[in-house]
Amino acid sequence: MSMVVVVTENVPPRLRGRLAVWLLEVRAGVYVGDTSKRIREMIWQQITQLGGVGNVVMAWATNTESGFEFQTWGENRRIPV
Repeated sequence: MSMVVVVTENVPPRLRGRLAVWLLEVRAGVYVGDTSKRIREMIWQQITQLGGVGNVVMAWATNTESGFEFQTWGENRRIPV
């Protein structure tokens, strides 16, 4: 099991409700939890199916040099500087 953080922006209420089943919403659109790889992959599948026009970032703890990995879905409206 590893810590997972999901940050959502402009996603449908249905997806927010599904995320709240597995993760704790600590702030609007920010979810955290401790899940297995299987549950994390199931959550990601629901994100890609229910995300609508929003965007999502999921990060989780790993045994890598940085200590985490992440993936994104949807168009990010922010431009990195």
